[in-house]
Amino acid sequence: MKVTVNRKAHFNAAHRLYNADWTDARNATVFGKCANPNYHGHNYELIVAVKGEIHPETGFVMDMKVLKQLIETEIEAEFDHKNLNEEVPEFKTLNPTAENISVVIWNKLRAKIDTNLELSITLYETPRNFVTYCGE
Repeated sequence: MKVTVNRKAHFNAAHRLYNADWTDARNATVFGKCANPNYHGHNYELIVAVKGEIHPETGFVMDMKVLKQLIETEIEAEFDHKNLNEEVPEFKTLNPTAENISVVIWNKLRAKIDTNLELSITLYETPRNFVTYCGE
């Protein structure tokens, strides 16, 4: 019997979507307002889902205190109130789209969570725009 546990978190961050190999005009056409050279920000909402067997001794899939701490140290401390393009090493050469941010978050957490557990990241950039990444 597998159960999925979820933990919500949030962080605020600025970014700019652009391709350095393109002209400003092409970046503006593809990325619109998100290509603003002065950046723009979002209040990101994050849902981390961990799926697995219930441990017979604890009754947990994963200790939620441990998951909370991982999210705080690996994600919130690294991304919150940061300019993703300038201050987060993974985005020095990677366009910080919601898709890429979710993959980076998944990779950071995957390295810290038991591989017997499935991991899924859902990242809301706005209340209506969100992505989900499950490592596939």
